[in-house]
Amino acid sequence: MCSMRIGGLASGMDIDQIVKDLMRVERLPLQKLQQEKQILEWKRDDYRAMNTLLLDFRSLLTQMKMTSQYRVRTASSTNEDFVTATATGAAAQASYSIAKVSQLAAAETQKNGGSIAADSSFSAGKSLFEQRELFDFQDANVWKDGFVQSKQITVAEKTNTVQLGLNDLKEVAKANEDWTVTVNGTGYKIVTGESMPELEKGQAWYNTETGELHFGNEIAENSVVRISYVTEMKTERFSIGEKTQELNLSYKNLTGTPSLKLQIDNEEIELELEYEDGETALIRRTDDEMVIGTLHLDTGKIEFNDDMPRPEKDSNQKISLEITYDSSDAAYTTMELTTHTSNGDMYGSFLIDGRDSLNAVLNRVNSSKLGVMMFYDDVTRQITMTRTETGRFNENGTEIEFSPDNDNRFLLDVLKFRGAEITEEAKDAQFMINGLETSRKTNTFQINGVTFTLKQIFDSQTDANVSPVTVHINHDSEQVFENIKSFVEKYNELIDKIRQKTEEERYRSYKPLTDEEREQLTDKQQEQWEEKAKSGLLRRDPLLTSLLTEMRMDFSQPVTNEDVSALYNQMAKLGITTSTNYLEGGKLVLDEAKLKKAIEEDPQSVENFFRGDGIDDSQRGIIHRLYDTVNHTMDQLRERAGNAFSVNHQFTIGREILDIDDRIERFEDRLVKLEDRYWRQFTAMEKAIQKANSQMNYLWQQFGGF
Repeated sequence: MCSMRIGGLASGMDIDQIVKDLMRVERLPLQKLQQEKQILEWKRDDYRAMNTLLLDFRSLLTQMKMTSQYRVRTASSTNEDFVTATATGAAAQASYSIAKVSQLAAAETQKNGGSIAADSSFSAGKSLFEQRELFDFQDANVWKDGFVQSKQITVAEKTNTVQLGLNDLKEVAKANEDWTVTVNGTGYKIVTGESMPELEKGQAWYNTETGELHFGNEIAENSVVRISYVTEMKTERFSIGEKTQELNLSYKNLTGTPSLKLQIDNEEIELELEYEDGETALIRRTDDEMVIGTLHLDTGKIEFNDDMPRPEKDSNQKISLEITYDSSDAAYTTMELTTHTSNGDMYGSFLIDGRDSLNAVLNRVNSSKLGVMMFYDDVTRQITMTRTETGRFNENGTEIEFSPDNDNRFLLDVLKFRGAEITEEAKDAQFMINGLETSRKTNTFQINGVTFTLKQIFDSQTDANVSPVTVHINHDSEQVFENIKSFVEKYNELIDKIRQKTEEERYRSYKPLTDEEREQLTDKQQEQWEEKAKSGLLRRDPLLTSLLTEMRMDFSQPVTNEDVSALYNQMAKLGITTSTNYLEGGKLVLDEAKLKKAIEEDPQSVENFFRGDGIDDSQRGIIHRLYDTVNHTMDQLRERAGNAFSVNHQFTIGREILDIDDRIERFEDRLVKLEDRYWRQFTAMEKAIQKANSQMNYLWQQFGGF
């Protein structure tokens, strides 16, 4: 509740200004508290900035702990047209001789038996069922009546049984027989029968009584089970809006007798179709025989007339049209195959909706875990199937096998893979390395940390013009040097930034600006003032200066590890010394020639000097020492200044800020009370003066007003 304060009417004094001047003096201690809080917040931010620097340096130290920084290998081949190679840090310095490559690894490719379509009017992007008459192979038994449905379930825990919870079990056609099941993309073969047989791994059986799907092996936790199945009926529902003039059904070329219902709020109205010429059918209400629209049987398009009920604008009325198709209005077929891969035999079955295009079917196969790639050429109208892996995994037959069942006639007969031609056989790479005849499934393989790639067939033993290919694995001293040099440079950058912060000049006469002071300065002047006020907040800070000292000690102490030679157990012996200029805060100076010599002469000692492990600090490499030192300082800084996710009561400066906030709040309450007291006093004075003036006027009138 606010009250208007008007002073000086009786006394003629500017009471408002007088109170403001009095309060300005009283607020001086409050401004000091606010400045203290601002300084603490700046100091907190400076500490956090230092912690971010240390975090980046700690990440570098983590990288420098890895062997890959010191064991850099190069691989060179005497004939890269025949063999190339790369090496990891795990590779030993050695030489490999490949005398011959008698066979390169290859992937199996099968080509179908000819053009699948009679002429070029067939389109791989259009519905398969609508183009069924264009296929070269014609047999009505390829396509079956029914609607393809699917369901996906995520398994919460390990199990052999999944409850499908299908609501339309009575409508499921040929339960089990035409189903496809995958678990995390891996296909399972459906086993049929009234009772559950002995299931093997990769098999599944559906119990029509309980709605449970049983697996021959345990399904892992959080697995995704996807089931595709066929139903004899399918229902679609469409919402009708105030401007709805037409809608398109999911199925067209309707030949069955779909049933339609109109739902107006809670009222359900039966509809009937009155076929006119085999191309269209009138949609008539059964309650009043009113025609509300026309169904075009070939396109599945419904056009409504003015008699079609529609909700009025801004009304809550809900109107919908429901259509239930019978199985003769939909078609499906099936396809299945098995591949032999490095992960074992992979089975895949596919339930194909008649509305699917050939491109959609090929994409499903190519994206499955079968490890094959199907390709269709729209000029020859032929299809090839290539396994994505090279190598031979099935010694007794082909790498891609097709089920001979009648249910696989779409693949075998329509796509013509019955008796497909194998244009490329699956082969393992066969070669001789260091006098040993061996083989691999791929042309690129790894041996002892070296990755070889075979590129051509050759035989130095039978061809005098061809020499064995020698692969040399060498230590890349130059790259190791660059890694250590980069580390020294990053360390010096860190030292320089910390030193600059701890040696900043402190301008104690520059306090944080108050709001009144800001109003009197330009933006540029405010920026310059705050730069001075923020300067030197971490000057000679004990945490940071102690960090610099401890890191210098980490470098200066020798590494007395049995894996480090006495010739290279100190930093100076590697060509790394501390700057003699004390003003540089302990920066490192690198003698490049000396360091390169140490790396070339004893790379193991150099590596263990930096990253070697041990029981105590004297045995541990300097990287481990620095990591512990930096980590400890980061913990101290976090305890003092927190981080971006901390709340004030969790760190020291934050608790100091909270204390100042409490003092500011109490002081502001006292100022409010003091200002009220000043106003009460001046108000009392005004009333007294006003009363005196009234009395004087009264006496004046009593004496005749003269």
